[in-house]
Amino acid sequence: MFRYLLIVRFVLINVVAAALLGGAYLQGWLDAVIKGDLIELSLVIAAVFSYGFLYCALRVGQTSGELDELRNADPTEGTPSALYLDKARFTHDRESPRGVLRMRLGRRIATVRHVANSLVFLGLIGTVIGFIIALSGVDPSRAADADNVADMVATLISGMSVALNTTLVGAVLYVWLIVNYRLLSSATVDLLTETIDRGDGG
Repeated sequence: MFRYLLIVRFVLINVVAAALLGGAYLQGWLDAVIKGDLIELSLVIAAVFSYGFLYCALRVGQTSGELDELRNADPTEGTPSALYLDKARFTHDRESPRGVLRMRLGRRIATVRHVANSLVFLGLIGTVIGFIIALSGVDPSRAADADNVADMVATLISGMSVALNTTLVGAVLYVWLIVNYRLLSSATVDLLTETIDRGDGG
């Protein structure tokens, strides 16, 4: 029951997110991003998100299984919980094993947070590239010639489109992934507290 509760919450969050994304696509709100210039930048951001999402999904399944095993008093040998409980049986100094347990569990989920943060930075890089493209088409010496104005405006619009699209993609996927990270982080805290409680004889 406990195991599937965490997994169900993870699935529900992402089904809702996918449904919102699908609705936006059907409404045509994503056409500007899909058909925009330098779509490769958005695809890179999406690929990084996919890696972070799959990693998070694996950690959710792992944490869910370990929580279930711990509540059944049968943690798998070699897991952080099992290692802590083994040490707790033979030592009165609990602070050191607790610190090690926190580090192991924290390190296990930190990658998801780092990937989520990188989405924002990739979006900002795309923004800078877009502004560079936009400004590269502005030439004051040619502005007086009406024939050149149209080309400069087209380049300016293209650059702004790249800047806004990559910022939007990075921000939306960051929010999506960070919500999943919060769920994983909360489950990891539950695992930590239950492990310590069992080690203390609770």
